[in-house]
Amino acid sequence: MIPLIQGEIASNGWLSSSEFIDIIAVAEMTPGPIAVNSATFVGYKAAGILGGAVATIGVALPSLLILLILSKYLFKYQKHPANTAVFYGIRPVIVALIITAAVFVAETAIFKDTSSINNIWSALMTKPLGIINIKSIIILAATLIVLLKYKINPIVAIIGSGGLGILLFYVL
Repeated sequence: MIPLIQGEIASNGWLSSSEFIDIIAVAEMTPGPIAVNSATFVGYKAAGILGGAVATIGVALPSLLILLILSKYLFKYQKHPANTAVFYGIRPVIVALIITAAVFVAETAIFKDTSSINNIWSALMTKPLGIINIKSIIILAATLIVLLKYKINPIVAIIGSGGLGILLFYVL
């Protein structure tokens, strides 16, 4: 969903790339689907409380109605070979969408200027440390080391990463 949401937000000019990454971070930390959480935030930002409510209903209602209609048939033909084949075919698409979202988030978080991918690659070839956001790399490395070495709860890692981000980006 992330690449699709990002495409719609960018094509309509509702948010900048950094604001979208903030939405992803908040939506991942709050309960509920990312599409609903991000639609609520974008709707609120665009048109206030009413915009947030309408955006949330607009995202959730069609899926709910389709799910209610299809669930009757999905349970009836759950073991059908065509149904199984469709779900096996969807798996690579889901992996590709997750990789696309990870690349987009990493590109925005790691590089200082993401206005053009060509600019990023040319800058990396000429002055690699000038375009890479070292503070973000420090947060990533510290979180990864703590997660792997101490096997802490991911929620604690998220809170710790947020604290480290506040320290590195706003205090120091």
